[in-house]
Amino acid sequence: MSTAGYSDRINHALAFAAKHHDRQVHKGTRQPYGTHAANVAIILSRYDRDDETVIAGILQDVVADCVTERYSPEMLDQRIGQKFGTEVLESVLSVTLQRADEDGVDLSNDERRVHLLDRLESASDRARWVLAADALFAVGATLANLRRTIDANSVWSQLPMGKDGTARWYQSLCERFRAVGFDTPIVDELARAVDELSLRASA
Repeated sequence: MSTAGYSDRINHALAFAAKHHDRQVHKGTRQPYGTHAANVAIILSRYDRDDETVIAGILQDVVADCVTERYSPEMLDQRIGQKFGTEVLESVLSVTLQRADEDGVDLSNDERRVHLLDRLESASDRARWVLAADALFAVGATLANLRRTIDANSVWSQLPMGKDGTARWYQSLCERFRAVGFDTPIVDELARAVDELSLRASA
């Protein structure tokens, strides 16, 4: 990756994500949601990932929103694939929580996470890097909030899975990464962050 800055394609993806997330804020805060995409891009760049991987990381939450809104494959291709490439779209979709299974049956929240862990075995390395970077940012952001508050419950209460569920989920993710052979430095960094998160959850 060029040391002079991001490529035009990455800048395009950042602008696209910022427009999509306009006025969205993280639950319980006033932090613009668009900063999520930028932070994932920084993490992937720090690990010298190529442009396609960085772009996929930037667009992950855009794709997740489209899946939540039940976009058809054709709509997803029009919104993401035609602008940023089919490979980018497929990489992101392979590590996005799905609303329904292959037969169109809606999944519960727990089933969606189990389904994602199962799909990691067939996911590409690019997709695994994207999911790992997204998880690392999410865990890091939670830890940062916990370190600067005197009321930890005010942080835990904002998380959809709660204190124990959040810690267990990221532990499961680290274990699954290693089980499928994705034993990379970013997983080591994520595991260290998850260890601290688990300690704080059990305190």
